[in-house]
Amino acid sequence: MKLAIDLGGTNIRIAQVGGNIILQKKAVTCLSDGKEEEVLSQLYMLIDGMMTSHVTSIGIGVPSVVDHKKGIVYNVMNIPSWKEVHLKDLLQEKYGVPVAVNNDANCFALGEKLYGEGIDTSNLVGVTLGTGVGAGIIINNELYCGDNTGAGEIGSLSYLDADFERYCSSAFFIQNHQTTGKEAFERAVAGDVNALEIWNELGKHLGQLVKAILFVYDPTAIVFGGSISAAFPFFIDSLKKNISDFPYEKSLKNVHLLCSKNTDISILGASAL
Repeated sequence: MKLAIDLGGTNIRIAQVGGNIILQKKAVTCLSDGKEEEVLSQLYMLIDGMMTSHVTSIGIGVPSVVDHKKGIVYNVMNIPSWKEVHLKDLLQEKYGVPVAVNNDANCFALGEKLYGEGIDTSNLVGVTLGTGVGAGIIINNELYCGDNTGAGEIGSLSYLDADFERYCSSAFFIQNHQTTGKEAFERAVAGDVNALEIWNELGKHLGQLVKAILFVYDPTAIVFGGSISAAFPFFIDSLKKNISDFPYEKSLKNVHLLCSKNTDISILGASAL
């Protein structure tokens, strides 16, 4: 049995995982504004509640730049006090089991490859849409991290007057339309015409992001996850329309645009690190 952790600036989720089955899980609000030791203490408390003699390893996904070999996390998103935390060493010393640390978007992509929409796909990109925009890259059935675990930072690519994160994450709703993704989703479900147009506009921007992914990685599948992906039916048609002029016809014809179906897929990915 393994412990898998999805550590975010909003919530920390932890689960006992056996194979591809989540045996027990828990989620709490992260003390994101706390000091480094306060957040660590919260993490330890969660692990203590799940730790048994049957746990053989711990895998953890973190929204940050990660030295995945040394297990050091830097400048964790939405946890200001975590500038440089030697997470792997701290957890291994405390619990005496092997620990693997990686970027949370990489855990998402790995989970989709092993247990989700990408099982039959050797080359895929998992795109997380939420507070930010991230991606995990699977090449020839292997997770590709790059030298600094930054291979999937597609949200930081320049786009229009800013970057893709500005136009494809929650910032798009807040700054462009003075609303939230949740509110826009609820209004779209109710048939609000203005809300539906907001999602069409998001699809336009996501179409440009998908083109960038196709140019760089040429994957067989792109799997969308994160909170914004819940509105997949509201933006996918616009997205497809806006990639129809992609110049490489074979790449466009072969790529599958998919939406994650498992809200725990990042947890499963962390367990497989």
